[in-house]
Amino acid sequence: MFTDFFYALREGHVPVSLKEYLTLLDAVKAGVASHRVDDFYYLARATLVKDEKNLDKFDRIFGARFKGLEFTGEEETAEIPEEWLRKLAELYLSEEDMQKINSLGSWEEIMQALKERLAEQDSRHEGGSKWIGTGGTSPFGAYGYNPEGVRIGQDGNRHNRAIKVWDKREFRNLDDSMELGTRNIKVALRRLRRFAREGEANVLDLDDTIKSTAHKGYLDLKLVPERHNAVKVLLFLDAGGSMDPHIKLCEELFSAARAEFKHLEFFYFHNCPYEGVWKDNRRRHNERSSTMDILHTYPHDYKTVFVGDASMSPYEIIMPGGSIEYWNDETGEVWLNRILATYPKAVWLNPIPEKHWDYSQSIHMIRTLMTDRMFPLTLEGLDAAMKELGR
Repeated sequence: MFTDFFYALREGHVPVSLKEYLTLLDAVKAGVASHRVDDFYYLARATLVKDEKNLDKFDRIFGARFKGLEFTGEEETAEIPEEWLRKLAELYLSEEDMQKINSLGSWEEIMQALKERLAEQDSRHEGGSKWIGTGGTSPFGAYGYNPEGVRIGQDGNRHNRAIKVWDKREFRNLDDSMELGTRNIKVALRRLRRFAREGEANVLDLDDTIKSTAHKGYLDLKLVPERHNAVKVLLFLDAGGSMDPHIKLCEELFSAARAEFKHLEFFYFHNCPYEGVWKDNRRRHNERSSTMDILHTYPHDYKTVFVGDASMSPYEIIMPGGSIEYWNDETGEVWLNRILATYPKAVWLNPIPEKHWDYSQSIHMIRTLMTDRMFPLTLEGLDAAMKELGR
């Protein structure tokens, strides 16, 4: 059984040596681990894994070999939540049905049509193809389908097709105290390190203290500034909407960055940075920071990291008023270029798997604006991004 486990690790690209495997066998024979699977797991991991980046591969292989699946022999019943039943009223369309539905055309035509509907409609509507309502193929409303439209009042997105959202949403802040799963991210971030001693002298320099005391004949304490990573980072985090499924991963990255970089400033944005960003998602409508002020506050030697899925309507990037939350006078493209001109050392981390990037027009556009400095939010991608910033 252990031999099969050893070969499974090698096949799974976990670099396990024969010496480490023999060490594990000696530890098992010596009774270091009890007969519990969990105890053997920690012993095997400590013996066979040399790098944190291989922990996930090890866990998956170990689980497949030793833990398996748990089944229950009892027949279980459960009540269907009322919310699920309400969702049955939402419109379901096949791929063929979706292809038959045409969009209204350009950004200006869609916004003009919405203005006309608001002026003409005087009652609730459901299941239609024209009026503002629910469950239909109209470009305006909720829980239906249209290739391009304005989402109004819906709880979250369904097809990621809306070019504008008429709704005030509240997004929670990322938890920078979260530690679970951050160790391997910290390892990748450590590529971007430049140590220096700056600030107040408050750390004992033991070697210099011993030398000075011996020379003077009495205790002579020598202090130096704390040694820390002197790299300065601006972190811009996309929050809400299509980023909701990636909250845990972004929290782990945020927590690791707070631990690794002494000079770290962070701001939130939604989909694309515009003239305003914010520090608190719960008060983002009332307490915004001017993007232009940020460009004039932090020096050019700051390294900039954007974290977002870059999944949005292309209008949000290239059209004034394209922001789904308010009317922006200048396009996202203009603001992103301003940021990049001020901070030339910049990367974009995308939680969407790289193999899917070519299927999204907006991802292609953001990637082009970043001059291909977009990296997947994986350990390998983080490693490559930190190398790019360290050049």
